[in-house]
Order: sequence, then structure tokens, then C-alpha cells
Amino acid sequence: MAKIKLEREKCIGCGSCAAMCPKYFEIIDDGKSHIKEAVKQEVEELEVADLDSAESAAEACPVQCIHIEK
Repeated sequence: MAKIKLEREKCIGCGSCAAMCPKYFEIIDDGKSHIKEAVKQEVEELEVADLDSAESAAEACPVQCIHIEK
């Protein structure tokens, strides 16, 4: 299993992660990214069996607030 981590306090809400990986990311009411199915908090985490395009989303993030642990 891999883990996707999102540091929400660093997020600028550009939407690149949601555009590249809508399976796991969305922009919510506060204008910041959120990992779908994760508990909303400062650092969100979600364990996944398939990273889908989450690695591409992490690479595209201009503030590098998405991290992938394998």
C-alpha cells in the first residue's frame, strides 16, 4: 500500500492536483485541495492500493505540498 499526504496549510488552491488526479483530489469550499475520503485536517493522509495519477499531481504541485510514500 502507498500513502498520499497533503499539507493543506501550504496549499494555494491552484487546482492542478484535482485536474490531474480527480480520483483522489478535489478543491473544497475553503478553496484548498482535499484528498477525497480523507479526514479534513492540516495534514491529510490516505492509504491507497493504486496511486493512479497521484504521483503526477504531486510533481505538478507548485508548492510541493503533496507527498507520496511507497
